Amino acid sequence: FKVKTGDGLHDLLIRIGELSLPEIQARSVLDDAPAEAAALERARRIVTLPVGGARRLVAVEDVARYRDALGAPVPPGIPASLLEPVRDPAGDLALRYARSHGPFTAEEFANRFGLGVAVAEALLRRLTGEERLIEGEFRPGGSGREWVDAGVLRSIRRRSLARLRQEIEPVEADALGRFAVAWHGIDAGRAGLEALLDVIEQLQGAAIPASALETEILPARVAEYAPAMLDTLMAAGEVSWAGLEPLGGRDGRIALYLTDHAARLRPPVADRRVPGVVEPTGRAADVMAYLRDHGASFFGDIHEGTGGGFPQETVDALWDLVWMGLISNDTLHPLRAYVRIDDKRAARHLRLGRGPSTALRAGRMQAFRSRRLVPRTAEGRWALVEKRKATRTALTEWSAAVAQQILTRHGVVTRETVALEGLPGGFSAIYDVLKTMEESGRIRRGYFVGGLGGAQFALPPAVDLLRSFRELPESSRHVILAATDPANPFGAVLKWPFDRAQGKPPESATRSVGARVILVDGFAAGYLRRGERELLLAFPDAEPQRSRIIRQTARALLELASAREPGRQGLLIAEINGEPAPTHPAAHLFVQEGFAATAMGLQARIVPGIGIAGKRHGGMSMADTPRSTPDRAGETSESEHDAVRSSNDRDQAAEREGIDTEHNRGYDEAVKGRESIEQEDFGDVDPDSAESDNSRDDTIDEP
Repeated sequence: FKVKTGDGLHDLLIRIGELSLPEIQARSVLDDAPAEAAALERARRIVTLPVGGARRLVAVEDVARYRDALGAPVPPGIPASLLEPVRDPAGDLALRYARSHGPFTAEEFANRFGLGVAVAEALLRRLTGEERLIEGEFRPGGSGREWVDAGVLRSIRRRSLARLRQEIEPVEADALGRFAVAWHGIDAGRAGLEALLDVIEQLQGAAIPASALETEILPARVAEYAPAMLDTLMAAGEVSWAGLEPLGGRDGRIALYLTDHAARLRPPVADRRVPGVVEPTGRAADVMAYLRDHGASFFGDIHEGTGGGFPQETVDALWDLVWMGLISNDTLHPLRAYVRIDDKRAARHLRLGRGPSTALRAGRMQAFRSRRLVPRTAEGRWALVEKRKATRTALTEWSAAVAQQILTRHGVVTRETVALEGLPGGFSAIYDVLKTMEESGRIRRGYFVGGLGGAQFALPPAVDLLRSFRELPESSRHVILAATDPANPFGAVLKWPFDRAQGKPPESATRSVGARVILVDGFAAGYLRRGERELLLAFPDAEPQRSRIIRQTARALLELASAREPGRQGLLIAEINGEPAPTHPAAHLFVQEGFAATAMGLQARIVPGIGIAGKRHGGMSMADTPRSTPDRAGETSESEHDAVRSSNDRDQAAEREGIDTEHNRGYDEAVKGRESIEQEDFGDVDPDSAESDNSRDDTIDEP
């Protein structure tokens, strides 16, 4: 505000108090401010008074305040009506000073009015006690107590937030992809139990498919992850888990928690007598009653305590209660058995293409013949999950805890992010908490990512990291993630690029269990369906970006093929974007990177010892990773058939002469191995019991 007239100068003195001539000139655009001031003084609208050791101009209406508060002499000629005593003159001057200044100290206030510091501080503390001023430490780098007017503080906050919101222009979707990978620490090289605890602290409360937890999610974040590491933390009481919902017949979504954080992160439950709340019945109700009376118990005690009978009935009741979120176990052994991760078909369920590490294979629980008649899916101790009732206080505390956890997990939170979390109540459940955190300066609000909703909140470190990913890196990098990984923003926060690039319908790519997404510099370049035969490919039309992205995708798939367990290495892509892979326009780039074009599709063959070097299980692969070329890469189908025929002719000739060839030895060993499996004793198992090894694969794609 700048003074433009003499009347404006008079109003300025009434509003902000006494000013010297230099201070008036700094606040006006008058051609001759001293002349205007002299004219007002001749008209007895303002007077000059000694204040704080300097002569300052004061509106005539305030003379009585300066007389009574500071002992300033009254000039002659002031009307008596303006000299009536004021009830709190010093308080009036202090409050007006606060309204026209930012945070100030008692020393600054005392120097302005020529008061003693002790007198000034006593006055300010009195006004604070009357809730007319706010006391605290407001300025960065300040020292000592400060005071500020409440309205001024609100104005400062509004302006500061507005400035912070304008600090960053929205980034593109690809930058969010690069940011998400870095924020989640994918392939960050972290190892050990401390790293695993950090990962769980970030992921706690997130809905994760049980079949993907130890084969995709945790190995992607912890180098050389082994199940024994999580067992150690659970045995120490550091980590617990709870079921959220079933997926098919042999899988489900679970959540990990740090034990001390679990109660406040689980949503409070309504009274089960309320209509619409599912109540356990039958054997499940009996199990709940037993655990409520006896506490944590083993399966045998639970089974006998609920009436005995057929064990599978009790096992089914336990898992019904698990997926209702009512009970849990002190180990992951029953969950692993439930999703069949540690049985003989485990390799078929190793979803991540980066392959199991030596630690992961070694860390699996070795099979043993139990001396107790307990189904593997019911091992360990079962206990009720602690939950709070849905009171107003509990709901408020839960909203605050969940808002902070989602910020910790994602860094940048939007309405789409909360939808991905499947939060009860949706975005509105935590919006007020986020808004309060922003107003207090703990987080920032702005338009950080283009194309998303306007309500975006972020932690300050996340904003800086997001800004650093605005530009593409000098060297390309690719990442293979589970489609259900919280680090994958596509299919939830961001739209799949395949829909618009290749004309596929929106349901062509989903965040399904078993599917994988390939990110190249944060861009979803590839989507490999469960079964690993269908590939969706997205790429720009312009070169060289087109070739670069396709080559990076091919290299990622080659590393996926080479990182499997010995004997299962390889990959066959039958379709790309709905058409036969060998005839797709991008097929020649796959062949140049090491795939072989065959009649069945694009095949990656890995020869043990000389094949492509596999990356460790869990993480991103750099573009400049040295790689070997698979055997006979790029040969045509006809040349392959000729090579196979000539090899068979040599083997048959050697067999007639009684010579043991390498291929014959492999066949004989395979036959012997099959016989040994058939003769292996797995114990007496009821085919209808929970220990039955009937082959089932009920994992389903998410809708």
